[in-house]
Amino acid sequence: MDWDLALVVGIVLVAFTFPAVISAFSEGRAPRSAAILVMVGGGLIALALYSEPSGYTFASIPDVFVRVVGRYIN
Repeated sequence: MDWDLALVVGIVLVAFTFPAVISAFSEGRAPRSAAILVMVGGGLIALALYSEPSGYTFASIPDVFVRVVGRYIN
């Protein structure tokens, strides 16, 4: 499996939780969809961090995004 793709998808899913949480709290309901997104996205991030042999650093995350987007656009 492509661990770079798993990391990027996980980060994007976790980023989508912020609007979901704000929407749920503003409407007075429980943020169930945000909780599911956090679990799935966090699982993908943890899987990518655990499975990548060379590991990831905070400085390498923008490079990972560029590689993944470049790979699927071309």
